[in-house]
Amino acid sequence: MPVGGLVELDLQAVSGVRLGTSMAGIRQTERDDLTVFEISAASQVAATFTKNRFCAAPVTLAKKHLLETAPRYLLINSGNANAGLGDLGLLAAEQCCSALADLTQSSATTVLPFSTGVIGEPLPVDKLIAGLGAAIDNLAEDHWENAAQAIMTTDTCPKGCSKTFQLDGETVTITGIAKGSGMIRPDMATMLSYIATDMPVSQPVLQQMLAQAVALSFNSITVDGDTSTNDAVVLIATAVLDCQEIQSTADSRYVTMFEKICEVCAYLAEAIVRDGEGATKLITIQVEQAASVADAKEVAYTVAHSPLVKTAFFAADPNWGRILSAVGRANIGSMNVDDIAIYLDQVCIVEAGKRCVAYTEEQGQRVMLQDEISVRICLAQGDHTASVLSCDLSYDYVKINAEYRS
Repeated sequence: MPVGGLVELDLQAVSGVRLGTSMAGIRQTERDDLTVFEISAASQVAATFTKNRFCAAPVTLAKKHLLETAPRYLLINSGNANAGLGDLGLLAAEQCCSALADLTQSSATTVLPFSTGVIGEPLPVDKLIAGLGAAIDNLAEDHWENAAQAIMTTDTCPKGCSKTFQLDGETVTITGIAKGSGMIRPDMATMLSYIATDMPVSQPVLQQMLAQAVALSFNSITVDGDTSTNDAVVLIATAVLDCQEIQSTADSRYVTMFEKICEVCAYLAEAIVRDGEGATKLITIQVEQAASVADAKEVAYTVAHSPLVKTAFFAADPNWGRILSAVGRANIGSMNVDDIAIYLDQVCIVEAGKRCVAYTEEQGQRVMLQDEISVRICLAQGDHTASVLSCDLSYDYVKINAEYRS
């Protein structure tokens, strides 16, 4: 179960996007594992991808296709990452795109492929292609929740969010889904996310919106510090609404649109961390008074990735020395430890670089027993801030990953 539970899905259809799913049996035969998005011809598409140098074949091909033509279809499979296979993986991705193109009487370059699952095992192309027909027959605008379930791997629940609001005299809809539970530390995490809006937005502006929203959301979370070979976030603007396209950040509507995109991304990113493999606690690590945003993030991630810190949170053990030690080893240019303060929620545990004289073990214990905890670190070096969402490290995380291929 996700930490604190999640709001029940109530996903709104986005005109210009249809979704279909089917059970191809790629790794399991208990639920759908194949998803097709059909996108209207007028749509603009933006995307961000993993920075892992062993990026998966579908990532390589999706990037290539984005440069060549306007996408009309997204093809997503769970259960197999199609990564670490060299030319064999690329050929498999190309064959799947071609098969979908043949069935929809389109070009293979209009298909963007995405995969998630086990790395290093050949993609069962025959099974995937055999499942395409049923997914196409299943296409409908209101199948967002079906898709949210079909893209899951070790997720315990589907993740989705919708926003509707008034802009330019029109009711704008944004709907997004995501999957991810482990191998989460974006640059981009094993995470995939697909977001669509019916608002017309030019491709350059859409790409800028997505990059900035991802930096504040998906690229500010971590479960275990591992960056996947397959991560991707896609933002689609179908331009179905009868209003002028947003073509510049100077457009008066840009700020509202960007804020709503950020809200959807933030919800989905938090949902991934809440559903972290074996997670029992949601941890917010905020670093303040840093010399730069990069320094603030480095300190936050160093604390978030410490196995000793994460296991202390799981045990509800107020062993605050582990946090202090992690802060001290963060790879930033300079640090005056005598100026640093650290808080667990509102409880000061470190003041002027040493244990706060007013701190008691009972205060720390009360905070550590909570399901949701904040760690605030004040560096006294500048005015920059960054936050990272993380979770604890439990017995179940080890069990899930030890048995991942069983």
